[in-house]
Amino acid sequence: MFDWSNPFSIALNVVYLTMVLGTVIVVILDNRHPVKTLAWIMVLIFLPIIGLVCYFFFGQSARKERLISKRSFIHIARKPLRGYWRKPPPDLPEECQMLSSLFRRMNRSMPFGGNRVDIFTQGADKIQTLLRAIHRARHHIHMEYYIWEDDALGRLISDALIDKAREGVEVRVIYDDVGCWRVKDSFFNRMREAGIEVHPFLKVHFPIFSRRVNYRNHRKIAIIDGNVGFIGGMNIANRYLRGVPWGAWRDTSLCISGMAVQGLQTVFLMDWCFVTGQQVSDTAYFPLQDNMGHSQIQIVTSKPVGRWREIMQGYLHAIASARRYIYIQTPYFMPTEQILTALQTAALSGVDVRIMLPWKSDSRVVQMCSRSYLRDVMEAGVKVLFYHHGFLHAKTLVIDDRISSIGSTNIDFRSFEYNFEVNAFMYDSDTALRLRDIFLADQQHCTHISSQRWARRSPWRKVEESVLRLFAPLM
Repeated sequence: MFDWSNPFSIALNVVYLTMVLGTVIVVILDNRHPVKTLAWIMVLIFLPIIGLVCYFFFGQSARKERLISKRSFIHIARKPLRGYWRKPPPDLPEECQMLSSLFRRMNRSMPFGGNRVDIFTQGADKIQTLLRAIHRARHHIHMEYYIWEDDALGRLISDALIDKAREGVEVRVIYDDVGCWRVKDSFFNRMREAGIEVHPFLKVHFPIFSRRVNYRNHRKIAIIDGNVGFIGGMNIANRYLRGVPWGAWRDTSLCISGMAVQGLQTVFLMDWCFVTGQQVSDTAYFPLQDNMGHSQIQIVTSKPVGRWREIMQGYLHAIASARRYIYIQTPYFMPTEQILTALQTAALSGVDVRIMLPWKSDSRVVQMCSRSYLRDVMEAGVKVLFYHHGFLHAKTLVIDDRISSIGSTNIDFRSFEYNFEVNAFMYDSDTALRLRDIFLADQQHCTHISSQRWARRSPWRKVEESVLRLFAPLM
């Protein structure tokens, strides 16, 4: 209750009410979805002070902001490959052309043909290949990871980079400041002292006072000499090799050889320009290469700034174009309304839609929230498969033996709305068939639960899931 008899209290109340009213006006002028707008207005009005704090951290939209200028983009991405950009895009299969055109118009990403793709489902295989590539590096090494722990694996990789820096190889590292909160500065300073350029992405000096805490660089990429690149769901930490107490850590990563590595290079150098202000664009970082294989690849990013939710919209287009099957692996399933509707529509149209999730997650809260969405898709005919052989952390999409995608993007609000993400979209049957076979092999370690059986779970569990679902956009 406000005390209107005290002049100081009156002034304080007027200031607070002015702040709430001003924030409500800002929310309305953002022109978001009406449900989201009304939700934030209710929070601001009925949760004094707490509502303002929640909006400051999680409610502000950064869609109208810009990371780097258009001139910087042209300087970094187009200038080194200006000859390649003038060429017509590779001859993609007809069913892939519109998706590729969507990404090119919306994300300015080029499709590259003639690539070789190696797929890793075991962390040890990916790390061994990465270490061999680092050892062979002669010009530069660029690495960008959401999490980089100061543990045995983190020190192994950093030692390898330090050795190459001392040989004269240029080494640049970006890590996410929120993802590496628990890592002491001394770990990264040791690399800096050896000549490695190391920078955090969106440094949060006062986490409890900064809305930057809500925007995370979730990308996991590495580029060696501009001709070998890595992308996928693995970070640099022991658990990605040793697993979790209840089983192995099951992830999927790619090693790309060929011109598509230029797409990964562009992603890294854009982020490098953002965190350092340096425009690195020498053609030495973009070496032209002969055909290395038959895979056609487009590297696509998404971010919480700008008008479009690029990867989410790409998923929507790909799901809508499916005619036979859609196989998805994701550790977390908190889909936006658009993705949820697309999956339901595909299944109701007769497409074989399968979603594979871990039976046990690394976060019980996120696990319960994810399960609140399963009835919605099960009733439409989507087959939900629970993986029991450990923790499934893979983020893959395979459609109709033709379109496939691997990257850092989860099927959840955070990946689609708040994170900086990157995925490789591939338009060839060979890669799609390999990923399809991996999915089917993983399916041997899964349990399929029908909608009738799912409906019989505990009423208290349903209540818990539904309550946590209210917080899905914040997870």
